[in-house]
Amino acid sequence: MPENDDTPPTVRDLAHQLSGAKPMRRGTLSVQYLRCNKPRCACADRPDARHGPYYRVVRVVDGKPRSRHVPAARAGLLRAQVEAGRQFRKHVEAYWQACEQWADAQLDATDATSQEAAKKGGSKKPSTRKSRPRSKRS
Repeated sequence: MPENDDTPPTVRDLAHQLSGAKPMRRGTLSVQYLRCNKPRCACADRPDARHGPYYRVVRVVDGKPRSRHVPAARAGLLRAQVEAGRQFRKHVEAYWQACEQWADAQLDATDATSQEAAKKGGSKKPSTRKSRPRSKRS
């Protein structure tokens, strides 16, 4: 982000936080335990016996859920990536709010300047051009 003299420090700090690239992802981590329903499997006989855990990340793309299965050994990495994505979204929202406050301050300063000019008399309406009187010879 180019540095301006009038950039508020809050906006500068938030922009700096957003500039750090790291692997992250959108979505939620889902953990499942499943039954295979094979006749001789323990999950068929006992309701508490299930296969798993199976990990996947789920997110919505174009209104449809998309998921990706991940081995249990990589679940910790997936959890960290999802959390990094959540933190990024929080930083983006904070950045938006800081920029909007900055924009509001600029508008308020402009409004105050124009109100001050109005109190002092400000600029008057420009004079309107009057048409020439018609010639009486016609």
